Amino acid sequence: MKTESALEKVLTAGHLAVTSECGPPRGAVPEKIKEKANLLRGYVDAINVTDNQTAVVRMSSFAACLLIKQMGLNPILQMVTRDRNRLAMQSDIIGAYSHGINTMLCLSGDHPCFGDHPMAANVYDLDSIQFIQMVRKMRDEGKFYGGDDILNPPKMFIGAAANPFADPFELRVARLAKKVKAGADFIQTQCIYNLDKFEKWMQGVRDRGLDEKISILAGMTPLKSAGMAKYMKNKVPGMDVPDELIKRMSGVPKEKQAEEGIRICVESMERLKEVKGIRGFHIMAIEWEERVPEIVERAGLFPRPAV
Repeated sequence: MKTESALEKVLTAGHLAVTSECGPPRGAVPEKIKEKANLLRGYVDAINVTDNQTAVVRMSSFAACLLIKQMGLNPILQMVTRDRNRLAMQSDIIGAYSHGINTMLCLSGDHPCFGDHPMAANVYDLDSIQFIQMVRKMRDEGKFYGGDDILNPPKMFIGAAANPFADPFELRVARLAKKVKAGADFIQTQCIYNLDKFEKWMQGVRDRGLDEKISILAGMTPLKSAGMAKYMKNKVPGMDVPDELIKRMSGVPKEKQAEEGIRICVESMERLKEVKGIRGFHIMAIEWEERVPEIVERAGLFPRPAV
């Protein structure tokens, strides 16, 4: 399978890929997404645009991706099954592809109870694995999920998410295997702080030969403060922040904690670069996009390859 995806070209050429993401604004302010994307220009191979993350209303991923595409950059369309049935999802996919958006991430999405409209109805017409299967059917068979032919099928490079730290840990590799079988081409993981546990998960991935079938991008979120580290540990489901890391952040004066967080992030990337099966990094610098270029440079991943 070959698509026109810039991310796929980087991975196929054997380079370590770098992606990052932009959270869209909570209003009709296109300059906000353009400002964030410009901070990443030249430092990443593609830019994720989140889809109402944490179930909070924002500019649509599709619209923000279109703005990024018009800037000459490579967006990754995120889409969650929470808000759309299969008709709407397929409609948006062919709409996005008609504008040259050719890379996407298939997700189930956070439950509305976590967001600003807790009484909103869930859709979840498909789960994330069925969603991946649907996009692959559209691309490889040229068929809608209902079986009809598609005129000019969307040749999407298909991404999915993986959380190596969710319970039960023993089922995490099996969950990844299902997404590989469904047709995912690349994986972006939950942000990694417990490197020992992540490396154990990667050993399980290699034991099943999954690293030969899918490109895994390790998720990295730099910590701004010890308070952020504690919040991630105690309040964010599926997150694993070791006590030693919190202790390290807390042992630094407050005005220097952000720099320590960047240092930890770069150290982690250097270690993970040596892990067999890691094909790149997904840097989720939440409302801190201006530090991504520094992280990429210090991790030895700049300049980005021309493909």
